[in-house]
Amino acid sequence: MNQPSTTQAIKTMTDKRQAILDTALALFVSQGFHGTSTASIAKQAGVATGTLFHHFSSKEALMESLFLTIKQEFADALLLNTHNGSDLKLNALQLWQSAIDWSLDNPVKQLFFQQYSMSPMIAAKVRDQAMNSILGFISELIKQGQIEGLIAHYPLELMLENCHGQYLAATRFFIDNPHLGVNKTYRDASFELFWKAMQAD
Repeated sequence: MNQPSTTQAIKTMTDKRQAILDTALALFVSQGFHGTSTASIAKQAGVATGTLFHHFSSKEALMESLFLTIKQEFADALLLNTHNGSDLKLNALQLWQSAIDWSLDNPVKQLFFQQYSMSPMIAAKVRDQAMNSILGFISELIKQGQIEGLIAHYPLELMLENCHGQYLAATRFFIDNPHLGVNKTYRDASFELFWKAMQAD
């Protein structure tokens, strides 16, 4: 009897881990964190409960891993579609529009952010990791804008939270009104509202 190769075994484990994450995402969004059991996640993912706990030590650990995984995907998409130049406002506009595009292309993942980004289900240290490590380039953009006198000189941590809140508000509007997601007037207005909240007097 042929034994599976190491490569095949790793792929199987990776596939199972991804199936768990995908299933958890759908269930957390549709049923809520407390309404979703690890047993139901495992069953719908087609894996044993023991397999779930092999990958994630608890439901909380699964939630945090899902949060960081999606944040990294979000950050990668922004960086892929943004070209840094000397015009800081143009750079910010490109990031903003890429972020809105991502939310419209990934509505379930964005709904997950809407539900859990500010939730006590996500530990503060995990939220900090997402904002300061994964999305650290946004901090750099803010600091650059402050040096250039384009962005208000408020504490960086507060500015980041404001950015996040503005993004959640805009994406909630566009997810609720998907027909306006391709409307240039609304898209441009969403950025101008964001920029005015950030810019120096």
